[in-house]
Amino acid sequence: MSEDTLILGAGMTGLAAGLVSGLPVVEAAAGPGGICSSYYRNTGTGSPEAEAESYRFEIGGGHWIFGGDPGVLDFIERLTPCRRYARKSSVYFPENGLFVPYPLQNNLRYLDGDTASQALEEMAGASDVPATMHDWLLASFGPTLTGLFFGPFHDLYTAGLFREIAPQDPYKSPVNLRMALRGAFSAAPSVGYNTTFLYPEAGLDALALRMAEHCRVDYGREVIAIDPSRREVSFADGGGRRYQRLISTLPLNHALSMSGLEAGERPDPYTSVLVLNIGARRGARYPDDHWLYVPQSRSGFHRVGFYSNVDRSFLPASRPEETVSLYIERAFLGGEPRPAGDALRRYCDSVVQELTDWGFIGDAEIVDPTWIDVAYTWSWPGSSWRVKAIEALQEAGIFQVGRYGRWVFQGIADSVRDGFVIGGALRPIV
Repeated sequence: MSEDTLILGAGMTGLAAGLVSGLPVVEAAAGPGGICSSYYRNTGTGSPEAEAESYRFEIGGGHWIFGGDPGVLDFIERLTPCRRYARKSSVYFPENGLFVPYPLQNNLRYLDGDTASQALEEMAGASDVPATMHDWLLASFGPTLTGLFFGPFHDLYTAGLFREIAPQDPYKSPVNLRMALRGAFSAAPSVGYNTTFLYPEAGLDALALRMAEHCRVDYGREVIAIDPSRREVSFADGGGRRYQRLISTLPLNHALSMSGLEAGERPDPYTSVLVLNIGARRGARYPDDHWLYVPQSRSGFHRVGFYSNVDRSFLPASRPEETVSLYIERAFLGGEPRPAGDALRRYCDSVVQELTDWGFIGDAEIVDPTWIDVAYTWSWPGSSWRVKAIEALQEAGIFQVGRYGRWVFQGIADSVRDGFVIGGALRPIV
């Protein structure tokens, strides 16, 4: 079968492109949304889709809708009602049970006086030109805060890459000495890219399903190869499809490999993330944050998120006061094998025990791991791999789009916007 233009992937970007263009979308999974999908698990013998008494989770951990073009946000809210939230997140130091509101550098009054004074002095004197993320952290926050939090956290978050990769996304940890001084003595205003966010009342899957209703999606079609010379896509089921152009939301490294093309230099690295979704009884010290940044943990995870602090609909309907729904993220170097078997069971047991020791949870009722192969994308200092890879694919009629397609960090709203742009640009002209 021949199509002029084909869209690969029914995540948020692919759905947006399909919605505005009317072009066909192929998706490996049985439903839409990609990693931005909700699902349900219950503790009884009934159907796992029995939502009322189930825990709700998301495949890739909590995906909250932050930032974005106002028009895109209006589109999302017209498709499915959303609630608005003011971010509540903290840095958590498990050795002494200390919670410091995020960002740490703007809340130094929570630390002891000597540490806060030393941190301010170092931040005021920072002047080095950073080459790596580690250098940038030192230059921005000084050795005291880097040793206390930024170093160990980024070591976990990047699976050890932070000493080699280029500085990226500085807006995630904004540096403002005036704000740091204010926060050392009194409350400072919330800053960063996600100070407020949206979340659909009916779950993230409701948004994906509503978008998919306006698209032509062919599910269960996993792409395994792309032949640029023949302009043909091959699927795992043995089928194929011809095209003149592809809108690809596949991770950039996968699209390059599948098409047999080369960027001519060392590929930029990425990290995979093991997301552990847990439904449990509420612990005596369960926090009220939306998520926590953790610089050290026995089990090796770097973030704990709390679905049920965003909305009670993540919980069994009859037990909202006694249960909690949360997710735990641990990073792995891209290309490492996915934890499985006894190793995975030991990790799950270790996480549950650690959260129990912290007082966050009581008995764990559901422990469900999911794996995101390309979760966070990075770049080597001075690398042009990303640009060259995108150009090589574009010359073959393959237009990379979205967070993983273009190897950039962005949220759901910006991914939807990217889909609208490319879908509108390549929409058939009649």
